[in-house]
Amino acid sequence: MLDKLTGVFAPRPSTGPHKLRECLPLIIFLRNRLKYALTGDEVKKMCMQRFIKIDGKVRTDITYPAGFMDVISIDKTRENFRLIYDTKGRFAVHRITPEEAKYKLCKVRKIFVGTKGIPHLVTHDARIIRYPDPLIKVNDIIQIDLETSKITDFIKFDTGNLCMVTGGANL
Repeated sequence: MLDKLTGVFAPRPSTGPHKLRECLPLIIFLRNRLKYALTGDEVKKMCMQRFIKIDGKVRTDITYPAGFMDVISIDKTRENFRLIYDTKGRFAVHRITPEEAKYKLCKVRKIFVGTKGIPHLVTHDARIIRYPDPLIKVNDIIQIDLETSKITDFIKFDTGNLCMVTGGANL
């Protein structure tokens, strides 16, 4: 993430949808990874001009935590990126097409029944979705349309499926 020679302080991510140890602040992404800015001040100016969108929403906080499977869009350059892990468990920047930037894959962390018997579903990035498909269980993967925040498809957690290991002792 950061090299040894650039200084002793690093920007701390704000509180947000991803855990502190499982996210990348927006300033690190834009300055250190994409090299779109030389200083933090330039990143601040980019964000305040509302050029940066994460999951389809404009974010002006330079320490906003971008995490696994987040779609980062830059309107000015018409570029879209998805944050995924590389083989060593570090964040890799993956360029995606505008069609691919319209959806996001989320892991189901919790399913519960709220007030008045309404079923709710909680994803890995703290989204709460009401009235999910009754066939969706914990650990399944759902595909979310970012414009409407509705579930468009889901993949069952099953033997033989392609997966990405995101945590554990042997990562």
